[in-house]
Amino acid sequence: MNRLSRAARFVSVVATIFLALTPAHGEDAFKSFKQLDGSTKMPKLNAFSATLGGAIQTQTARNVSMEARLTSDGEPMQQGLSWRVFSPIPGADGKLPLVASAEGGAADFQLAPGDYFVNVAFGRAGATKKLTVPGEGEVEKQVLVLDAGGIILNAVSGPDARIPVKDLRFDVYSSEVQADGERGLVLANVPPNTIIRLNAGTYHIVSEYGSVNAVVRADIKIEAGKLTEAVMQHHASQINLKLVAEPGGEAIADTAWSVLAGSGDVVAESVSAFPVMVLAEGEYTAVARNKDKIYQKDFAVNAGRNEDVEVLLTQ
Repeated sequence: MNRLSRAARFVSVVATIFLALTPAHGEDAFKSFKQLDGSTKMPKLNAFSATLGGAIQTQTARNVSMEARLTSDGEPMQQGLSWRVFSPIPGADGKLPLVASAEGGAADFQLAPGDYFVNVAFGRAGATKKLTVPGEGEVEKQVLVLDAGGIILNAVSGPDARIPVKDLRFDVYSSEVQADGERGLVLANVPPNTIIRLNAGTYHIVSEYGSVNAVVRADIKIEAGKLTEAVMQHHASQINLKLVAEPGGEAIADTAWSVLAGSGDVVAESVSAFPVMVLAEGEYTAVARNKDKIYQKDFAVNAGRNEDVEVLLTQ
């Protein structure tokens, strides 16, 4: 196995529970970083098998109080929630009609006696339950447990070199492999230092540094009621290519570049006097084409060490 393939497969993940959410201020931990909500994907509301009966009765509306918790023994959440109440009877379009909605923390809805589905979302985490509002008697408070936590993703190059935010992105996938051999995409192009709120479980994280071949992967577990910081380690560096007449000289314009891996495969191409690219650690060959002439140079990429690679016209 060559150095490049070893670097592509290696990943060091530091997953630290740096803030356990306290019962009284659980949701406050999610306020420190930029948060990524996106459009919440609702659970399949028609997946329940309970008999729903007839249409919702048009009787006097009753007050139904609802609250959500990150964990079963946590305190009610005070903010960041999206509530949706649906009728169980599909409309003409085949979808369940939205009856009521609310944003924030705990919610109170005025609902006529009958059956409903209630969904609460906290970022990409969510919970759904069937609700029956009685015509008489006490209406119980509805408590939904999200069983959710959060994760903040970041990465370094080499031992501890920080990567520019603009060059770093993450994709979050489910940990299970589907029948077609692929994983389900949960979130794409997540920037670093952003809280992602998800249901507890294990997720497959893919980190891309640059746009060539610096990619690392890791399975990371999210625990309910906790905020996890995961730092992934790239074995890659930024390389600046220059075709020059003499060492340290100015880059020559109108130059086309190809970068070949040790196997001989082309990993990157560019038409620029001074191309900048991120490459995974390993051995490469830079090929410069200028005025129908070809120049080349072998070079090595070492993790965390950004370098200029000069190709001389005399080479």
